[in-house]
Amino acid sequence: MALLFLVGYAGSGKSSLGRRLARAVGCRFVDTDKLVEQQVGASIADIFYYEGEEYFRRSEREALESLALLSDDVVVATGGGMPTWSDNMAWMKAHGTTIYISRSCEQIISRLTDYGREKRPMFRGKSDEELLLFMRQQLAEREGFYAQAAVRVECDTMSDDAAVDYIVNTLKLR
Repeated sequence: MALLFLVGYAGSGKSSLGRRLARAVGCRFVDTDKLVEQQVGASIADIFYYEGEEYFRRSEREALESLALLSDDVVVATGGGMPTWSDNMAWMKAHGTTIYISRSCEQIISRLTDYGREKRPMFRGKSDEELLLFMRQQLAEREGFYAQAAVRVECDTMSDDAAVDYIVNTLKLR
């Protein structure tokens, strides 16, 4: 199995599905946002505020490359923008299996908690209507990167458990 990279828009369920998937296949789970926070010693929001996006994206790439040094199987939840920066998507495809967790903007908004909105700097302070417009535009810009994944999981029509089962069964066939 090696490395499984979950890609998709912020709030699509990469972390929650990733934890479940890791349990289902008996391996370790890593969230690159948490890894960056540990390596830098600051929250994602603080990194963006004090250091800027460029610094954050470089830190994200360093975290990504550190995963290639692991000898065990790992399910990796990536940040929503990670596949769009530099050659990150190509790098992930070369070092593991990429899985696109696809959800509609409406469903992402319905799944977001207040904490989920607050911890993502790009979502802060937006009404539901503003957030929907923002997400639609940004998702349209990112779709071409996400669509390069080896596996696409359309999560709008299935439960999280069904999505994990779908991924496990798809990987068995590969």
